[in-house]
Amino acid sequence: MRPHELTLTAAADAIRERELSPVELVDSVLDRIEEVDSRLGAYVTVTAEQARRTARAAEQEITASRLRGPLHGIPMGLKDLIDVAGEATTASSRVRADHRAEADSTVAAALTAAGSILVGKTHTHEFAYGLTTPQTSNAWNPNRVAGGSSGGSAVAVAAGAATFALGTDTGGSIRVPAALNGVVGLKPTYGLIPRHGITSLSWSLDHVGPITRTVQDAAIVLTALAGHDPRDPASRAIPATNYRPDAGPDLKGLRIGVPRNYYFDHVTPAIETTVRRAISELESQGAQLVEVEIPMTRYIQATQWGLMVPEATAFHEKTLRTIPELYQPDVRILLEAGELMPAGDYLRAQRARTLMQQAWARVFEEVDVIAAPTVPLTAVQSGTDAITWPDGNNEGVSDAYVRLSAPANITGIPALSIPVGHDTDGMPIGMQLLARPFEEPALLRVGHAYEQTHLVRPLAMT
Repeated sequence: MRPHELTLTAAADAIRERELSPVELVDSVLDRIEEVDSRLGAYVTVTAEQARRTARAAEQEITASRLRGPLHGIPMGLKDLIDVAGEATTASSRVRADHRAEADSTVAAALTAAGSILVGKTHTHEFAYGLTTPQTSNAWNPNRVAGGSSGGSAVAVAAGAATFALGTDTGGSIRVPAALNGVVGLKPTYGLIPRHGITSLSWSLDHVGPITRTVQDAAIVLTALAGHDPRDPASRAIPATNYRPDAGPDLKGLRIGVPRNYYFDHVTPAIETTVRRAISELESQGAQLVEVEIPMTRYIQATQWGLMVPEATAFHEKTLRTIPELYQPDVRILLEAGELMPAGDYLRAQRARTLMQQAWARVFEEVDVIAAPTVPLTAVQSGTDAITWPDGNNEGVSDAYVRLSAPANITGIPALSIPVGHDTDGMPIGMQLLARPFEEPALLRVGHAYEQTHLVRPLAMT
């Protein structure tokens, strides 16, 4: 096995035991980027020279018995919305082509302090305003979409071109590409990970979180990132926690909600069959399955767009009026639409969000975790704008991908996507786990328990 094929957990163990050096690991990941990224387009920029220098320094520290922890010497990719001092933050847009960050974002500083090594900035759908990341190809089939907006991060991890990566999630932008590329994506509770130094799409919906090969890997990264930063007004002061789940595949006493509505409506047969099979496996591990009714479903999409569209337009107000021609057409249309939205609609969306948060809290009085599909269909062919369901209903691809992930952004609850199989075309299928605010340990326990009974997925394109 080449070093880039190792999970974060396995690589960290090998580095701790002096069986692998950070230099070997970084060289392997950089070689992998050179091998596959011309086909995949995961990276905006690759910081190879700096990564190798940092790896040599990490090796010296570890040799001198100054190991900082499990992230020391681990290569990472950062979505190109996340500031790193001296590096470009382009948001994959011509609008930001000349922008360079003056200081580290909170998350970049935390990961650097933990010893992680940046190998590059990964592509996003322009300014995170989309669900496909058109610059990037799916790691399992380059003719399929990567998902978005954190498509570059998910593809890099899935292809072994990063040991882990960070993405952002405003309507599903971590979980959607994670599901479509067969990796793990964690959207934490709103306010758990500070967003200072990260380009915003919609400040009341934005989250930042890890994309990894395994749930254990995600827990390691979350442990390093969770914390308070007053420079993010939404940041919450939560006691330091080690999120690594150590228990085996025993879920006795855990109540898992299975939606009787919404989440299994308009999904492909492969998605429904595979996710329900995975839920049954959780039951075989001791969990109690409880049917739940998802509340206020008719308002979910309208609330998501009603919050996101005006907030995004407000963020882009100056450049939209001075250099609109530099935006991609799909993003420009959405930003201009935001200028036409009445203030009353935005206020009604905020009221709907409050009612939805209260209604979901009542659902979680009955269960500990909800299990459902992450997305209603696997990765579509690149260039596909809409799909037709068997009942004749047409749905835009972006609307389809955001439909099942938006509730967690509106309510701010944590959500975890884990790979649970493939369809007949070999494309990955994801299961989404949702929990009460700040109950990440419950999500990670369930996801880890599922992984204990399944082999780690092979890397894509190997």
